[in-house]
Order: sequence, then structure tokens, then C-alpha cells
Amino acid sequence: MSSPTGAHGEADATKQENEQQPQSTASTDATLNARAKSSNGAKSQGPKKWLIALIAVIAAVAVIVAIAVTRGKNDDANTSGVTKADTVTIGLKLAPVSLDIRHQSGSAIEQVLIGNVYEALLSRDSDNKVQPGLAKSWDISKDGKTYTFHLNQNMTFSNGDKLDADDVAWSINQLKEKQYYNANQVASLDKAEAVDANTVKLTLSTPDSNLLWYLTGRPGLVFDKNAKYNAKTEAVGSGPYTVESFDSASKMVLKANPKYWGTAHKPATQNVVIRFLTDDNAAVNALKSGDVDVLSPVNATLAKSLDASTYTVSAADGSDKFVLAFNCTNDKLKDKRVRQAIRYGINHKEIIASRGNVDYALGGPIPSVDPGYEDLTGLYPYNVDKAKELMKEAGYTTDKPLRLTLTYANTYGTELGDQLKSQLAKIGIDLKIDYVEFSTWLQDVHTNGDYELSLVDHAESHDFYKWTTPEYYYHYDGKQAQKLYAKALEATDEADSAKYLKQAAKAVSEDAPADWLFGYRVTVAVNKHVQGFPSKLSQTVLPLWRISKNK
Repeated sequence: MSSPTGAHGEADATKQENEQQPQSTASTDATLNARAKSSNGAKSQGPKKWLIALIAVIAAVAVIVAIAVTRGKNDDANTSGVTKADTVTIGLKLAPVSLDIRHQSGSAIEQVLIGNVYEALLSRDSDNKVQPGLAKSWDISKDGKTYTFHLNQNMTFSNGDKLDADDVAWSINQLKEKQYYNANQVASLDKAEAVDANTVKLTLSTPDSNLLWYLTGRPGLVFDKNAKYNAKTEAVGSGPYTVESFDSASKMVLKANPKYWGTAHKPATQNVVIRFLTDDNAAVNALKSGDVDVLSPVNATLAKSLDASTYTVSAADGSDKFVLAFNCTNDKLKDKRVRQAIRYGINHKEIIASRGNVDYALGGPIPSVDPGYEDLTGLYPYNVDKAKELMKEAGYTTDKPLRLTLTYANTYGTELGDQLKSQLAKIGIDLKIDYVEFSTWLQDVHTNGDYELSLVDHAESHDFYKWTTPEYYYHYDGKQAQKLYAKALEATDEADSAKYLKQAAKAVSEDAPADWLFGYRVTVAVNKHVQGFPSKLSQTVLPLWRISKNK
């Protein structure tokens, strides 16, 4: 796209300046031009013709050499002359179990694939705002039930197949028909239609104020229906990168897509290696040794050992919520007094302090970066006496404790479990800790709902709907929250939607189906040779195409 002040304007100005130079000039160098003008304007005192010819030959040779040297430097440098590396290595904590993003749960797979390998109808930025994606613009009907998307042109998948409105409509309709993961996010969506090659129309049964945001994630992903590949280990998308190799126990290697259709998200680095580092100490050692250039996240306490002259360490609010879920169908936890006692019995300040005092207290299900956030920490402040009183009413004391099991993935370390065990013992709960592999947690807890207490970092944004879905592993069936959330979805005004979301979040928190241990501020450590790594929301939005590294 040309602009009077853009690259095309500058090129035109340079051309005009060159055309004004004397035709005998051998270089655009100002000093040589001045010398040539001087010799032309002083014939009686000028040098002999042979000397002029010799000077011209020398100048021409000098220009050729200068151009050759400059080209050699610019082949591997940016405009500032800094040489760029062709590979950036990033250390992440959680690994996708597989690459099958239509079936596999978990945010780890979204973090690495969405926007990098697979693209959605829309995208989102690091401020959690909706941006254009495969669609460059869109229109919404007054009743909020019809969305018309206008696509970019000349789009392709990584295998060279064309991507147009038919692919978009097919992908979204397949999501609904086969109930791929997160299809429930767009429950109100009736159908997708290709109006023409560059236009897609979505029709809803009822308005959904979250629709645009959800179309930046799995529900909006577009796939090639003609491609044949193993979706668990391979990927065919339209994004700026392709998957070169994948090992969930070790690393993923991404390579710049030579058939990438776009220019705005053109990769700054040819190769991105993602290493999966579950051990905090090993991860920091990998950063210090140069095995990785970035750690996201890095343990906040261990990050203090990093040299400030070499690494940039930062933390920002994100959508991560460390949720201690109570199985509301469990006979022991059906009693609201027990759930309330657990919330009163947890010392959140102590937990946050032990993690480096980076995270923030979160008293409800909506994080600070999402619509409808409200500080609800005052609902269940730390109060051991109140907790013990409720436990006594429910029939338990420190001498006759309630036995519960906390199941969570060992990727989060043992400290949280140990702290909760110690704190809850004071109010009459004998907590057994069951540390399991993350894949086991996904199957037993997330899929089968077989647990008493569970702990996990829910990194997803705009995921309040899970508290209104009794089938979800929380097993929470809060009628008031469901009604208020329905009003939030139907609202066509953002302020009204946020108002109902606040009310719904408060209703959930008061009912105590879980405790929100803290809002996780993701601490990121970046080697100062690296540019473009996002400072916010890197757990959910990781635009790898922006990242580069100086040699």
C-alpha cells in the first residue's frame, strides 16, 4: 500500500534527486559530484584530459567496490546494519500433547499454533483486543444476528492450496457439526455461508457479544479440507510458519512458510525452536547457558539471579487464573459450608509472597484483562476462625478432620500442594496430594471429571462460560450465574454486557465452587539480543513472526 510518506514516496524522491545530477557524474557521493562540477566549470585551469579520464576510472572502480561491499553487508543485516540470526529459541513450560487443535484440549496448543501455523477469521493483539485476520473487515446487523466478513484476497495454505470463503464456511460448519473443541463457545451460531469467494456470512440464533473474540481462537480457525496429513503430528495451515518437527517431550521446530500469503505477519526470523522446559531450575540454567533466548514463564524468584545487563525481566497481568476447583457433585463438597471454609482457610498473601510477590490476588472467575472484571477478594478474606466455625457446623474439627484429595499436574511443582496441605490442616482438613503427569490430569480430571479438589492454571481469556456449563469438569450448576451470563451475551452494548458479567462473576464467587488462588502474572525473561517478544499475554497470544535476534 503506497503512501506519500511511505516507502514509495521516498523512492520517488531519490529518483528525482538522481535525475538532477550532471549526466557525467559517476556516483551519487556528494564530494565526487562537487569535484566533477568544479572541473567542468574551470576549463582554462582544469587538469589535462588524461588526468580527468584517470580520475573517472578510479572513481568508477571505487563505486563498484563500495556497492559490492554494501550489498554483501545488507544481505545479512537489517536497515541499522545489525546482523540478524536465522534462529530464535524460546523456552516454554507446557507442551501440547498433540498438534490436533480440533480435538486436543489445553492452552499450550493454542499458544504455539494459533496465529503462527493456523490462522483464524480474526486475530487478537497483546492487549486482548480483536484485530483483522483472514478477514480484513466485517459488518454486524442491527439485531446482532448476522455477521458479514470480507476476506483478504490471494490467500493460500502452506501446501499451496487456495484459501477462500468456501474454506472458511466449511471449517466453521465442521466445527459445529463434529463438535470440535470449543464448539460450545459459538453455540448460538447457526451456520456459515460463502456469499462469494471473498465474503462469508455467519447467522446466529441469538446475539452473542463474545462472537468476534471467539473467532480469534479455535472456532475461527480455517483448515484445508483437501489436505491429507496426520493432525496429531503434522499441520497444514495458512500461517507464517510451518511445523518442521514436533516432540511433546522435548521441542517443536517451526520454519518460515515460503508460501505465506501475507505481508503484515511476515516472519522476522526463518526458524523458531520451542523447547519445553518443565523444571524451573533447568529452564533458568538453559537461559543462562544460551540454550534458549527467552523463557516464558520464568520462576519469579529464580529470575532475580539473572544479570540485568544481559536479560530483560518483566511481568504483566494476563488471563491466567490458578483455579482450585471443588467437584460440586462430590458428596463431601456438595456442602457449601465446606467449600466456604476452604476459601476462608487459604492465606493468599502467603502463597503469593512465596512465589516472589509478583502475582495478584483474584477473588473470582474473571481476570483483570477481561470484560466484567471486579475485585472480589473481599468476599472470602483469610479467616481461620470463621473457617473452623463452618467446618464444625459441617461436622469436622482438627481432631476429626475431613479427608480430601487434591489432584494436580506435577508441572506446577510441589510447593503449592504443600502450602495448601499445611494451611487447610489448621481448619480441620486432612489434604492428600496426588501429583500426576499433565496428560493424566487432562484425562482423569478435565475429561472424566474424576476428582475431589483440582488445581490448574486456566490461561484462557473470555472463558467465564465454563462456570455456566454443568457438564464441564467443575460440575457447577449455578442457575443465577447462568441467567446473568445469558443477559451478558444478548446485550449489544459493551457496557451492559460487562455489567451482567460482573454480576454473574460475583454470584459464582459467592457460591464458592472453587477458590481462585491468584491471578498469575507471567514473568518473562528475554535476552537483550532478542526483539519483538510480547510483554503481555504471552501465555495465550504468542506472535512468533514478530520475534528476531541479533547475532
